[in-house]
Amino acid sequence: MTSQPAVPADVDGTAPDGLQVLTFGRAGVDVYPLQVGVGLEDVETFGKYLGGTTANVAVAAARFGHRTSIITGVGDDPFGRFVRRALRDLGVSDEFVVTNHTYATPVTFCEIFPPDDFPLWFYRKPTAPDLQITPADIDFDAVRATELLWLSVTGLSEEPSRQSHFEVLEARARKPFTVLDLDYRPMFWDTPAHATEQVQKVLPNVTVAVGNREECEVAVGETEPERAADALLAAGVELAVVKQGPKGVLAKTRSGERVEAPPIPVRPLNGLGAGDSFGGSLIHGLLEGWPLEKVLRHANAAGAIVASRLECSTAMPTQEEIETLLAGGDPNERLADSLASHFAGSGR
Repeated sequence: MTSQPAVPADVDGTAPDGLQVLTFGRAGVDVYPLQVGVGLEDVETFGKYLGGTTANVAVAAARFGHRTSIITGVGDDPFGRFVRRALRDLGVSDEFVVTNHTYATPVTFCEIFPPDDFPLWFYRKPTAPDLQITPADIDFDAVRATELLWLSVTGLSEEPSRQSHFEVLEARARKPFTVLDLDYRPMFWDTPAHATEQVQKVLPNVTVAVGNREECEVAVGETEPERAADALLAAGVELAVVKQGPKGVLAKTRSGERVEAPPIPVRPLNGLGAGDSFGGSLIHGLLEGWPLEKVLRHANAAGAIVASRLECSTAMPTQEEIETLLAGGDPNERLADSLASHFAGSGR
């Protein structure tokens, strides 16, 4: 399911000149079952893929031709070497990836029960290298210079990553576009209230916030999309994007614009990477200066395409595939035999 990135990182892994997108957060290895509708205890074969939400978003942005890099950490182990190589192969510079000599590269397992049940198991204890990034590890000149910075709420869950995020946002000084993914994962936090406290500290320092209804509840105490978007704007952001699942997506701006985009029906296989694909396409639309309606329509299509595929990072769509889906075509036509074999293994 892999297509080639439009603009690869330099061959030595360094960030290309004129960095356009910089993400900061999780990277690791996704170990996904190659049998659908089967519990992990019964799975016999697995695939190994680059994973982690901010790594996936970086890959998605690179797929559209943007010069992209990531601030993250990996262990001094074979999986860490795999993550670095996979980033480069998928067009993302690994110049800002820190090798941690104490903690192992995290691994994530999932089960796949279409259409909407995808349990996850994170192996990140006692901590993960991406949460050990210190301010001394960060190139703040790159933070200030990049056109778009993408951060995840998970990075606020633990020190020293939390302080590093605060300092990155201070250096960024609300430069457009500074984006916070409200990506809330309960297993990374002591309590939802702890997450709320940290998110509310950083919302005044970002210009765009993106999350689903449950994540908005943690961030601003609202699940109803209109009220959630208004609360995010009141907290300081310029653009609030609220994902509504089967109801599509709502976005509102500080200037008063309101846009709702309907969902795009697809046959789901694994929905775990859909939000990251949505994020990569959102990045593309913002950097291209598209009207908000077009941004959301294309981001919805990008998310739908990945939901119809098995893996995450290597499933990120090209612009051509998005246009195919929006025109009523099948972006998975060349993958039909492969996808059919996965669905044939499903007990649901």
